[in-house]
Amino acid sequence: MAQDLRTYLRQLEASDASSIRLVDKEVDPRFGITAYAAALAEKGEYPALLFNRVKGSELSCISNLLTTYERIALYLGCEVADIPRVYGEKLKNPIEPVVVDRSAAKVKETVVAEADIDLAKLPIPVHNKLDGGPYLSAGVMIIRDPDSGRINAGIYRHQVFNERDIGVWFLGAHHGGLIYKKYKKQGKPAPVAIAIGHHPGFVMGAVSRVQGIGGEYEAAGALMGEALELVQAETSDLLVPAHAEIVLEGEILPDEDHAEGPFGEWPGHYLGGGSVPVIRIRRITHRRNAIFQDIVASSREHLVVGGVPRSGSIYQTVKQVVPSLKTVHVPFYSRMNCYLSLHKERDADVKKAAFAALNTEPENLRHIVVVDDDIDVFNGEEVAWAIGTRFDAERDLLVIPKWNGPGGLLPTNWDYHPDGKNTPRMSSAVIVDATKPAPPVVFPERAVVPKGDVEQADLGALRKLNIEEKNKWLTP
Repeated sequence: MAQDLRTYLRQLEASDASSIRLVDKEVDPRFGITAYAAALAEKGEYPALLFNRVKGSELSCISNLLTTYERIALYLGCEVADIPRVYGEKLKNPIEPVVVDRSAAKVKETVVAEADIDLAKLPIPVHNKLDGGPYLSAGVMIIRDPDSGRINAGIYRHQVFNERDIGVWFLGAHHGGLIYKKYKKQGKPAPVAIAIGHHPGFVMGAVSRVQGIGGEYEAAGALMGEALELVQAETSDLLVPAHAEIVLEGEILPDEDHAEGPFGEWPGHYLGGGSVPVIRIRRITHRRNAIFQDIVASSREHLVVGGVPRSGSIYQTVKQVVPSLKTVHVPFYSRMNCYLSLHKERDADVKKAAFAALNTEPENLRHIVVVDDDIDVFNGEEVAWAIGTRFDAERDLLVIPKWNGPGGLLPTNWDYHPDGKNTPRMSSAVIVDATKPAPPVVFPERAVVPKGDVEQADLGALRKLNIEEKNKWLTP
């Protein structure tokens, strides 16, 4: 059986029954869905939330699904610390997709004709207070390059404008935007499809940094461990995921733009927007009892979904330049930062690794911290300790002026003026070398308990104090 959103939900529920919670009370799509995630986050809880009564829709909605590294490790079949390595190694072995017959495609169980389309019937949330309207946040947009014929897939932000029209916001050198411009130059509409609700391997394959246009379907297969099954779209020659929950089919109009935004993006600020191209939806296909998948914008899930694929792509790139790389961490709480751990064989390894990382994710990375392989980059305390004990700012700090921008989603890529207007600017990146000197220099040893003794500690022998022991040691 092909993997999809539901096979993953079964896997997740089997591993931890408390990881999925049903909200059986009617919620308003305007802030009602995201309010539950925000309320739980205040308590430090991040369960997946399945809403089966969303006002105005007959479909259910799942959000807050990919909020922890453990849930990523679950589908990759590895430990959390191994996610970047396993992710990167899988991307090196792409799996070609396969086309299945329409009768075998779950997403074709229901077809909504163009005359009957009303996007308000989908449980599309308004996420944050100042958002300009409902947004698709987990939809994977699919478009074919007219020159090479390659299919490209990626997650973009899509604001719903009316019952049939949505926007698409392209940032910088997004491949989808480059392809759209080719159609626009010819004065032709660009056929697109937006897949909503699928296995995490498909979603994260779509946001992986794959070289060149296309390759996301193959990356998804690698992450899922099997060929992604595709089926012919209803209104174009596009091939779409056969087991998605929902597919919206349409075209980007070549001569129509619409004011978009604002939208609370992953850095936690309102930036971007303006006038964007319009997608007119011509057909909707979906499974029976389809589950609309949402990523809670500007939240922990938004950061995890964006950060993990970057870590894997960066691992793959840096490993080619510095083979002694151990692992990579783009922390979900600050996706502008990247921590690299490596076994430094020569001092030049630090800059080679750091620049490889910056060039993999040039739009968003601001700070590269390189540490030795005895530092756990998933532990912020250890990274901070390494900076405090192995980093000398005069010698080990490299500032790269005008690296990011101009503009984009990072607030420091803009100048702000008293009249409320912003103008785009370039901003800097830094490399922090928090490593010990390369051999043969001898650096002071770190104080640690011998690993063998730590492993022999019997934690099962730990227990609470009984009454007699309390009287003995706790009584004045």
